[in-house]
Amino acid sequence: MVRDLSIVDITAIQRVRHSLSHARCGRHKGCVIESNPSPHGGRGALPSEGGSPSDLLFLAGGGSALLVRDRMLSIKRVPTVVSNYQKEEEAGEGAAGGCGRNCLKSCCIQGARLPLYTFKSVDKVDGKELPLLGCEEHCPVAFLDSLILGEWEERMQRGLFRYDVTACETKVIPGKYGFIAQLNEGRHLKKRPTEFRVDKVLQPFDESKFNFTKVGQEEVLFQLEASNDGEAQFSPNAPVDVENSPSVVAINVSPIEYGHVLLIPRIFECLPQRIDHASFLLALHMAVEARNPYFRLGYNSLGAFATINHLHFQAYYLAMPFPIEKASTKNITKLSGVKVSKLLNYPVRGLVFEGGHTLETLANVVSEACICLQHNNVPYNVLISDCGRQIFLLPQCYAEKQALGEVSAELLETQVNPAVWEISGHMVLKRKKDYDEASEANAWRLLAEVSLSEERFQEVTALVFQAIASVEMNVKPQCAEDVDAVSPSTQPAMVAGSQECLVLQ
Repeated sequence: MVRDLSIVDITAIQRVRHSLSHARCGRHKGCVIESNPSPHGGRGALPSEGGSPSDLLFLAGGGSALLVRDRMLSIKRVPTVVSNYQKEEEAGEGAAGGCGRNCLKSCCIQGARLPLYTFKSVDKVDGKELPLLGCEEHCPVAFLDSLILGEWEERMQRGLFRYDVTACETKVIPGKYGFIAQLNEGRHLKKRPTEFRVDKVLQPFDESKFNFTKVGQEEVLFQLEASNDGEAQFSPNAPVDVENSPSVVAINVSPIEYGHVLLIPRIFECLPQRIDHASFLLALHMAVEARNPYFRLGYNSLGAFATINHLHFQAYYLAMPFPIEKASTKNITKLSGVKVSKLLNYPVRGLVFEGGHTLETLANVVSEACICLQHNNVPYNVLISDCGRQIFLLPQCYAEKQALGEVSAELLETQVNPAVWEISGHMVLKRKKDYDEASEANAWRLLAEVSLSEERFQEVTALVFQAIASVEMNVKPQCAEDVDAVSPSTQPAMVAGSQECLVLQ
């Protein structure tokens, strides 16, 4: 199929972007920003865009009650409304065909047309040759960056979001790390609880549950795919090739920050929430193509507070460094040219991946690590930072501890369940009391409950390195199971470690 594609004038987009910036500032008068810069916060500043409202439940699920049935460990959860059609789907109000909602399912998608952005291939990444968060000094305004903001702003003007993202207080907590706190009261109320399992990282896709084919077409910003001719191109009105299952970028109607979007790889394949090589490479391409150091992508696995079991990444803009990006690291090894380090002096233990001979090499190494964790039933979060140069892999065990009653009542009362953004240092608080009393010690205490013990972290790290090395030698790693055969009989138990994270099945 021949598509009418054309490259749009970047200078025109720049002019639009500047006008949007002025428009956004005009709406921020009600937002309270308090700046308490950390001595280590010199690489960024508080976002001029204003406050950062959030629905932590989208990230963390909002667990409330433990259910144990036939050794199945699960938690009553209240998933964030990420689409304007989600609540009626969960209530069973959606019709199977001819729904009339202009969704992405077969009843509405035939003949549909949506914007299409194709990105050029990137052969190499610069690793740490450019300073962290310095790419905006070396690169012109990227088309994709402006496209995301322009389309997102247009949806805001149309009233598609459930609330004004700028109407929330936010501040930098005084201290060495500069944790960011924002207040978001009442976001867990008036939502229908759904049962969510926390002891299975791999769970089969369930068509009966909410998934992203049920969102409205107006919530989709554009399709995203690799260019066939090596050039970045944009078509504002391209056909949707359902048979080839395009990847799409859609708004999160309950945004955490300005420009909060969802990247949904190969949407019509209805993939469950699990990373594979192709999807992770796509996420890296998006980070590189945006060329904005304040645009990060995040991923939550099942068991690490993903609440929608349909493959997706999140992304948003925050015009200051995350505390995790400022943490010191210690080099461990190199795998396929990718430097692997571990975090030091940070409340959550994790691995950091940088460099590699090509972007695909970096994507393959990190995705292989993620696949190993999935096969071994280890919940994890991923942060893609610094325009795709730096990737944080963070195995965690907070959900199991929460379900097993091993989290203190004081922490449970905050209703904060840390997922990728919280672990990275962007803390969303639901009570005014917690916001007013926010301190580095409180943030550290919460995140320390997320981390694996040192002993178990070493065990998990060894499994990851074994898996990557085995792939390099074209040997199937011992930890691997068939990813497509997800069932109770094939799902491995949690990797043995400290009792605090072990889930018995």
